[in-house]
Amino acid sequence: MAVSVSASVCALKWQGWVVGLSSVAALLVFAPLGLYVWAGDGSGGAPPRAAVADVRVTGCRVDAASRRVVAAVEAAGRPEGVGAYVVTVEFREQAEPVPGGRAAQALVKVPGVAPGAVERGEAVGPVWRAAAVPWCGVAAAEFTPGALVPAP
Repeated sequence: MAVSVSASVCALKWQGWVVGLSSVAALLVFAPLGLYVWAGDGSGGAPPRAAVADVRVTGCRVDAASRRVVAAVEAAGRPEGVGAYVVTVEFREQAEPVPGGRAAQALVKVPGVAPGAVERGEAVGPVWRAAAVPWCGVAAAEFTPGALVPAP
């Protein structure tokens, strides 16, 4: 009978070690996850909006002298501070893109846009044929915070 008591005590001792090691492993795995959830209280605010939402094309015309397309671009300031926009303007003959086709593009930089202000710029596109009416639109935009107007 003494042998069976010592065997059961030994088995209980090993079960205790297994439970203890399993508990430590669970803490090592789930404690960082719990801290991450606890630290992220959800009040981080909304994600930053895309710069494309701040810019728009307000005019699209063909310059009479050079026959180039000129797009007027407006950029609205962001509440986080002064910055600059680099806007990619696309020039096409129709609003809907042609599948597999490539449209002409031009870049325009709109520097020194203050919060709440609206600044303007012009993108000069390709030479346009006389019979076609151009369509101008924003293809992409990037905002760089803190970018001021360079000194002349």
